[in-house]
Amino acid sequence: MKNYQFILLYILLFVMIFYGLFYRNMVVVLPVVSVLLILFILNSNLLKKNYEIDENLLHLTKEIIHELNIPISTIQSNVSLIRKQVKDNEKLLKRLNRIEDASKRLERLYNELHYSIKKEIKTIEREEVDVVALVKERVSIMKQLNRNPFELLLEPCFIVVDKIGFEKMLDNILTNAMKYSQKESLITVRLENNILLIEDRGVGMDEVELLMIYERYFQLDNSSQGKGIGLALVQAYCIDEKIKIDIESKKGVGTLVKLDLKTIIV
Repeated sequence: MKNYQFILLYILLFVMIFYGLFYRNMVVVLPVVSVLLILFILNSNLLKKNYEIDENLLHLTKEIIHELNIPISTIQSNVSLIRKQVKDNEKLLKRLNRIEDASKRLERLYNELHYSIKKEIKTIEREEVDVVALVKERVSIMKQLNRNPFELLLEPCFIVVDKIGFEKMLDNILTNAMKYSQKESLITVRLENNILLIEDRGVGMDEVELLMIYERYFQLDNSSQGKGIGLALVQAYCIDEKIKIDIESKKGVGTLVKLDLKTIIV
């Protein structure tokens, strides 16, 4: 039974108790009180069980994450040691770089796994984030795909936010900017007056498409691979974090995404 249904039932039972007491009809009062007590006990037990499940799941998650982190840390530390020993062997250094990049991707995956499970049981903690450093980090990762050039114009800005969620949101927007523009097309990321702007010079959208962008599986090109441009997830995150999002676009010109961070600045 949902919470609002429990509340309505409680109200009805209390009305019946009041009616019985007002007319001194204990035949009505006693059974209703008994039902009310039973409901209260059942509801309390359900809440307790849900809490215990969440606690057990969180504990199990921490154990799994800890176990996953050990081999990742081992790989990364050994790569660093081997690199010092073979610094003159260019071929081997390239292989070590590939191993290191793979270990970083694996580390990122396990962080996202941890984040996803914590989010499901509502234990996400917000933290202070340097937006400039975070943007530079995410853009550097995008540059590894050897696609679009980036222009960064960033003013200092610190926010308190769900960091991993913010990274995932930003990655989504950057990926869309790259996906729907030519490989040599410039992508500009600006941070001014506590507003983060991501602008591409890609295919753009018309007014009809702009109305559909927050639909879960909407995509600009039916021939494109994947499950849409993912702005439904971006919008959901912005609503949770109270970030105002605004998207401007013109067909054949490009798209501008504005994220107003004023409500979450330090």
